Amino acid sequence: MTTVLIAGATGLVGGLALGLALADSRIGRVVALTRRPVETHTNLRNVVIDFSDLPADADWWKVDGVISALGTTRARTPSPDEYLAIDRDYPLAIAHLTRSQGATRFALVSSLGADPRSRFAYTRRKGELESELAALAFPSLTIVRPSALDGRRESARLDERLAVAVLKSLAPVLPSPWRPSSATAIAELLVEGAIAARPGIAVKTNADVGSCLT
Repeated sequence: MTTVLIAGATGLVGGLALGLALADSRIGRVVALTRRPVETHTNLRNVVIDFSDLPADADWWKVDGVISALGTTRARTPSPDEYLAIDRDYPLAIAHLTRSQGATRFALVSSLGADPRSRFAYTRRKGELESELAALAFPSLTIVRPSALDGRRESARLDERLAVAVLKSLAPVLPSPWRPSSATAIAELLVEGAIAARPGIAVKTNADVGSCLT
């Protein structure tokens, strides 16, 4: 059966992906890399870890598929170096380590507008990460580029909630890519990408997946 590693399983999308993966009969084992413990499960190996110090020789890098749902915001992570590490360096390090151990599928939460040539730092970093992941030659790479995430967060800030509420109210007149993205639908795409994606690079946006992303 398929083994899947999930990085960022305590966040909104990562937590949803974890629940879906543990309930999926096609997955025999899930490795969750987290900063704090998650609820135990028979098929779960929870590794509480410092992402700045990933052990290269750990046996849990040997998996079939990988889901990267790591991410942060400027408000939560004011340090530019730490912000860059969480957004780009940690996912790339995990990709290198799992690919070296034979992982064949990688699924990433990126961002709407990701482009290594973007004039905006955030979308430029996301685009750089996508390009570097592509260079690792995973047989299957799934990249999901959501808009603002629509889902229940444990610690959502007021401005984040208001932004999503405004976008949801404007959804009928907004172009599809700019409508709020269902966190559950994104998690579903990631799980499929980690266990059953076709060979090649697949980029998913609101427009591409239609009803899967609100």
